[in-house]
Parts: sequence; structure tokens; C-alpha cells
Amino acid sequence: MKIAENSVASFHYTLTDGTGKVLDSSEGQEPLSYLHGAGNIIPGLEQELEGKTVGDKLNVAVKAAQAYGLRDDSLVQELPTTMFSGIEQIEVGMEFHAETEHGLQVVTVTHVEGDQVTIDGNHPLAGVDLNFDVEITEVRAATEEELNHGHAHGAGGHHHH
Repeated sequence: MKIAENSVASFHYTLTDGTGKVLDSSEGQEPLSYLHGAGNIIPGLEQELEGKTVGDKLNVAVKAAQAYGLRDDSLVQELPTTMFSGIEQIEVGMEFHAETEHGLQVVTVTHVEGDQVTIDGNHPLAGVDLNFDVEITEVRAATEEELNHGHAHGAGGHHHH
């Protein structure tokens, strides 16, 4: 069976950036399962997996625009420390959930100077070209329940990310 709309595919992957640094990998874990055509995974990878079948190994290079998007400088803001009530020490690398006009977003503190804090709402991988080494381990028809929910259900119960 080939990967197509309304099929669930499982694959092992290693994700590296342009310098070859490993960013993420399913090695030693369950393969990643996704419902094809439902936008569960980044578009650039989903397109490349279309029509593939079990045992296929491929290396997919996904440009940033087709992955987590390009960096958007308007998502970088400077805020006074008074906006962060109840946090004694604000440090670079801290992550906060912020309500924005785009809904709830994770923002990362990138700079602290005096009583000014710089936060960045870009995805950590925004602007990064990604390389996926993929091995397809399973392809099956999606169940009615999966189609209704719009995502694959793992073997070990429900995993909502």
C-alpha cells in the first residue's frame, strides 16, 4: 500500500539542520505515525512521502518556508520586566506561553537588559532548512475514528502533542 490521502504512515526519522547537527530523532523510540493529508506534519515532508511505501528510505531536504516558516521579525518584542509578574529572575532561554492575536504562542526570552526583556515568538526552527532521513515502517488505511479526529492514534493509547 502506498502513502496517500487518508492513510496512516509510520516512519523513523532523524532530523538534521544544514550543518548536519541532529535536532531530533525517533531512534530508540516508537516511529512517528501521522494521518496523510491532514497537515499533521510539516508540508514539505508530507509532500515527499506521498506515494512511498513500507521499507522506502529517503532523504528529504525541506526549505524553511515549507517547514516551520521563515523568521518573522515582528514576532520579536521588547517588554518591560513588569509584564512578567511573579517571576523573580528572568533569564535567556526561558519559555512563556503568551496570548497573541494568533492565539496562544510560545515565546522565548532571547535577551535581558536592565528592566527590558526581549522575547521571540518565532518557532526555534523558523528560518532553518531541515533535512530528514526517513525510513517508512508501516502504511495502513486510517480508521474512521482517526479520520474524524484528524490525526493518527498510536498503538499505546492517545498521544496529543
